[in-house]
Amino acid sequence: MTYSYSIGATRYGFADLRALLAKASPLRSGDVLAGLAAATAEERMAARLCLADLPLTTFLNEALIPYEADEVTRLIVDRHDATAFAELAHLTVGGFRDWLLAYEADAAVLARVAPGITPEMAAAVSKLMRNQDLIAVARKCRVVSAFRDTIGLPGRLAVRLQPNHPTDDARGIAASLLDGLLLGCGDAVIGINPASDKLSTFMQLWHMLDELIARFDIPTQSCVLTHVTSQIRGIEQGAPVDLVFQSIAGTEAANRSFGIDLALLGEARAAALSLGRGTVGDQVMYFETGQGSALSAGAHHGVDQQTCEARAYGVARAFSPLLVNSVVGFIGPEYLYDGKQITRAGLEDHFCGKLLGVPLGCDICYTNHAEADQDDMDNLLTLLGVAGVSYVMGVPGADDVMLNYQSTSFHDALYVREVLGLRHAPEFEAWLERMQILGPGGRVLDQPAAALLPLLDDLGRP
Repeated sequence: MTYSYSIGATRYGFADLRALLAKASPLRSGDVLAGLAAATAEERMAARLCLADLPLTTFLNEALIPYEADEVTRLIVDRHDATAFAELAHLTVGGFRDWLLAYEADAAVLARVAPGITPEMAAAVSKLMRNQDLIAVARKCRVVSAFRDTIGLPGRLAVRLQPNHPTDDARGIAASLLDGLLLGCGDAVIGINPASDKLSTFMQLWHMLDELIARFDIPTQSCVLTHVTSQIRGIEQGAPVDLVFQSIAGTEAANRSFGIDLALLGEARAAALSLGRGTVGDQVMYFETGQGSALSAGAHHGVDQQTCEARAYGVARAFSPLLVNSVVGFIGPEYLYDGKQITRAGLEDHFCGKLLGVPLGCDICYTNHAEADQDDMDNLLTLLGVAGVSYVMGVPGADDVMLNYQSTSFHDALYVREVLGLRHAPEFEAWLERMQILGPGGRVLDQPAAALLPLLDDLGRP
């Protein structure tokens, strides 16, 4: 079906729903690279005005990627909750924006309708919203998940402790672990991106993290961020796996480029659940996503990168994850050129994920060849904190020495918690107090917790 809209004497035509969504997107380098972006600001506005008048039911009748050709489309269509959608069925995309911003659309209402919202609907309405709209609505969404502690409660912000090392050196990892724990980080997950691709290295890391968590009775979870097939093999060989990690995307072809499909994700989830390692919950999956991943794999099917990203949240939603995060600026300036584009994308991703009922966090980051700097990351961290983001990254010095990109530091977490009055996950907060890491008012104490000081020697032996 074709779409059109006139501004003055100029009539703008859009070949199909994919083209309309792409032209309505805020400018970003990835859509320009793909040849999908609006040619002018006026064309972009015409697309948005046309999109605003579009009934939400259009997205149930016109697939961006054919049902027969894409298992992600099939997942989205087959799992759509018509009963939850009935409350929204009379709305246009523009009307949906107004409905979301109304006082009456509170946390309970948004949770009730979430199963009826498709990723494409979420992406479409985000294209009509200013940054403040994205923040205001996302802040109202409550998505709570749990494994050994509880993530996503109101007034709380969790942090992934990311102690990567370029050679997977145990002592170097232990030093970063100690630094992060003493600064109150690690309630989302202690997650290591290994430099090696050997199962023997992964096994050592799993056992190291398991020993740490057990010895100090830390109410958190561990993860070794390697390919899902390696994690299944690890479980088969007795690895103490808490969370299963995988990068995912919004099309079948893009997921195939990662070496996965939906059946494999289901197998991995079942394997992790069989271990029964959770204490306050059983959400065992950890997914990472990022705008531009489908385009970089040549697997976007002419769909703009932000809509592809929202479809990835549709995949995540089906597997009841503990954590999902957009690695928003990681793929590079070819997809998000500068700090402005990264900021906008981060707010879009957080909004779309939370609207769909996904426990979304954000790796607030950039690569060194992007037109961005740490001031841009400070801005996005603050905006996402206001928007109620579930968790962010904690990287020593904000500089990941293994992945070679810039993120947020342990001290950045201290900053955003202080200025916005945010607290840790409750179980982790209680542990920090027992360990005398947190003092009155939830602030990190100047004196290190003596009980953690043996960490370097005990866990960092060659």
